[in-house]
Amino acid sequence: MSLTIDQGTKVTMSFSLGLENGEIIDSNFDTQPATFILGDGNLLPGFEMPLKGLKAGDQGEFVISPENAFGQRNPENMQQLARDNFDQESLNIGDVFSFQNGEGELPGVVIEIGDDSVKVDFNHPLAGRNIIFKVDIIEVAPSSIH
Repeated sequence: MSLTIDQGTKVTMSFSLGLENGEIIDSNFDTQPATFILGDGNLLPGFEMPLKGLKAGDQGEFVISPENAFGQRNPENMQQLARDNFDQESLNIGDVFSFQNGEGELPGVVIEIGDDSVKVDFNHPLAGRNIIFKVDIIEVAPSSIH
């Protein structure tokens, strides 16, 4: 009997993350498959759930809602910052900057440029989007970690 994916199993798979418009965000179908232990934190829980019960040879395509993927967009994550915090010469809409916060670095995207201020969006770039998660399960094995 084939081992099915469950908490603590070692999974080797090819996958892709895409948007509903067909744009592929990340994929390893053309490279080495990924191997991880289900529940080890490498995948968000919303991406682990649909894998449970699959076995080697299974393929699947799942729509992961924003709540189970990268979260909903939060208007409070958009901040007005003083323009003099930025290099005046090369500031463009869509520029990504890394800002220091209490826990390390936080990326932000410039969405509006005014005379004295710059509006920066700190939401995850994929927040509020359904993610199309395609998988091809190559191997499911017992984990050696106890």
